[in-house]
Amino acid sequence: GDISINNSVVASIVRLAALEVAGVAAVGGGFRGVDGIAEIFTKKGDERGVRVDADEVGDYRIEIRVILKFGCQLANVAAQIQQRVVEQVENMTSKNVARVNVIIDGVRTEDESAAEDDWEETAHTD
Repeated sequence: GDISINNSVVASIVRLAALEVAGVAAVGGGFRGVDGIAEIFTKKGDERGVRVDADEVGDYRIEIRVILKFGCQLANVAAQIQQRVVEQVENMTSKNVARVNVIIDGVRTEDESAAEDDWEETAHTD
């Protein structure tokens, strides 16, 4: 029988692989209100800033939108994202990746990244 891997599964792999790279603050730039939520549900093969489709021979073409941490070397981090995504997608799917386009949508300081998680990490003292 045939084995088929949905593009949304590949998009999840891409997103998780990118988040493993030092210097990546976020994939997809987070939610942008109602429009951002609608965008997630209307684009085929998209998962929070990741677009996956296949070329004429079935190789994956990937586009990923990221926000990087302030102070990192943008080009180096983008190259590491490309490398990590290719490694993980090819390893997990046994299909080739034709290209990975990385779009840097912004930079964020450590304080901005931490502020989003503060409510989870706030220590309570009496």
